[in-house]
Amino acid sequence: MSRIALFLAPLAALTLNGCIAKTAFDVVTAPVRAGAKVADWATTSQDEADRARGREIRQREEKVGELQDHLEKLEDDCIEGDDKACREAVATRREINRILPSIPYEPEG
Repeated sequence: MSRIALFLAPLAALTLNGCIAKTAFDVVTAPVRAGAKVADWATTSQDEADRARGREIRQREEKVGELQDHLEKLEDDCIEGDDKACREAVATRREINRILPSIPYEPEG
C-alpha cells in the first residue's frame, strides 16, 4: 500500500489546483532556494571585493595624508629644538612607512 501512495502522491500534486499546487511546489523547492541564498551570503562577488579593496585603499591614503600633515608640524617643532616632537616625528614617519607599501602605486599620465 505504501508503494502505491508514493507513486500516487506526485500525481496528486499535479492534479491539485491553483493555490494548493503552488504551496506544494513552494514546500518542495524551499530547501533548494534556502541553500542557494546561504551560498550567496557566504560568497563575495568580485565586484564586492573590488569595492571593499578600493574603500580600504582610500582609507589608508586618507590616514597617510593626515599623518603627513601631522609630521610636518612635528618636524617644524623639532627644528625649533623640541625633543619630544622629534621623537614623535620619528614614530609618525615609521607609521607612514608601515602603511605605504599596502597602497598600490598608480603612475599618473
